[in-house]
Amino acid sequence: MKFRSYFPVLIAVGMTVANVFCGGQSALAQDAPRVKFVTTAGDFVLELYPGKAPKTVENFLQYVKDKHYDGTIFHRVINNFMIQGGGFDTSFNQKPTRAPIPLEANNGLKNDLGTVAMARTSNPNSATAQFFINVKDNIRLNAPEPDGYGYTVFGKVIKGMDVVEKIKATPTGAAGPFPSDVPKTPILINTATLVK
Repeated sequence: MKFRSYFPVLIAVGMTVANVFCGGQSALAQDAPRVKFVTTAGDFVLELYPGKAPKTVENFLQYVKDKHYDGTIFHRVINNFMIQGGGFDTSFNQKPTRAPIPLEANNGLKNDLGTVAMARTSNPNSATAQFFINVKDNIRLNAPEPDGYGYTVFGKVIKGMDVVEKIKATPTGAAGPFPSDVPKTPILINTATLVK
């Protein structure tokens, strides 16, 4: 599947990390698993919310445990929008995935700055392994936008947002089969590890 199909109808991650989820954050964070990503641009940590997106978090954590993300790249980087990865190796070969998961976009979490969401095709129930991190408040990705379904947010960056900012600003162009938005210097995910 070509990566372009992951955002066929996107029209377009500003709250601080401390208040992204407003009053519900303390309850969300209580037993939240955390995943550390070690990349060639630096490290960042995601906090995940199984209480809000149980199937999505379970799916994501299984890919982490299976070492699926190790050796993949951020293959789509758009400053002032999002950074996307988790699907392709450095030769632009798409890694095999498990069956798609159902959409959980109506969970109250928003595609705000620093949040992580699942990439999908025009089929709302098509997310597998690819994810994206919002680098601004992408309100037009929240259910029911932009296509009647929205994109499932299931966590946020709690450490290393400076690394995400560095990645979003990297020069991009055409590479492999992709006509644009690929970092000219590959940004590799060395490891993704469950740390909590």
